[in-house]
Amino acid sequence: MPATPETVALPGGTFAMGSEAHYPEEAPVHPVRVGAFEIWATPVTNAAFATFVGLTGYVTVAERPLDPEQFPDAPAENLVPGSMVFTPTPGPVDLRHLSQWWTWTPGASWRAPYGPGSSVKRIPDHPVVHVCHEDARAYADWAGADLPTEAEWEYAARGGLEGATFTWGDEARPGGRIMANTWDGPDFPWRHTRESGFLRTSPVGSFPANGFGLHDMAGNVWEWTDDWWTSAHPEAAESHCCAPSTHAAARSRAATTRGSRSSGSGARSSRAGRTCAPTATACATDRLPDVPRWSTPA
Repeated sequence: MPATPETVALPGGTFAMGSEAHYPEEAPVHPVRVGAFEIWATPVTNAAFATFVGLTGYVTVAERPLDPEQFPDAPAENLVPGSMVFTPTPGPVDLRHLSQWWTWTPGASWRAPYGPGSSVKRIPDHPVVHVCHEDARAYADWAGADLPTEAEWEYAARGGLEGATFTWGDEARPGGRIMANTWDGPDFPWRHTRESGFLRTSPVGSFPANGFGLHDMAGNVWEWTDDWWTSAHPEAAESHCCAPSTHAAARSRAATTRGSRSSGSGARSSRAGRTCAPTATACATDRLPDVPRWSTPA
């Protein structure tokens, strides 16, 4: 398996960025122009990230213990390496409190996505998760790419469609076809119907590509971008795959610290005249850890 995903060249152009229909921080819709760039067709996989780690010896943030001198009041159990893992609840919960389904798990990392005893050896083609912004940038730098800006990411996700609800159009399941790996059923976060065939992440490219030939621009994992967050446009630190009504909207925005990671975050990259590397933050749909996707300017 290649150390970086296939690259797709995008011509750039002007598009309507944002949404008036989902989260308030998506508004207002406004025109944005992006230059030509290249972006990886899928999020970074476990196999690709393992190649990077094997060649460089890189250690992710989730695998590093915290320095007790920097956190003198923290209990010892909070200083050990670990990450947040999505854990279904036993029944309905107040959705305002994410801590009910995101659980701090010592030992969880990209190598052990669900904690000690788990492994990525049998899922090499799934997106890497539990990577924070620092990890995503390190991989992108190694690959000679950049993380996409939020505008580049949304332009790529829309696949040439203007104002569509999803990356493939306005119908959630055109002709009854499942288009993305998202939470199945109305009972989040406790009853997953698994209509997509997957409980957590899925192999990259398992679902149809958008109009630009890019896979998993909705669903599977969250992906890091390289912008800073503001309460409204233009710049979010992370573009999420889930919206409350459908869990599969073309985009949503959420603030997160650059050191955060979970079983739902990943990455993709880009390059201009550059390459963007998508890395994801895997959502358990609201589901898995952080992974990058990368882009490169063309």
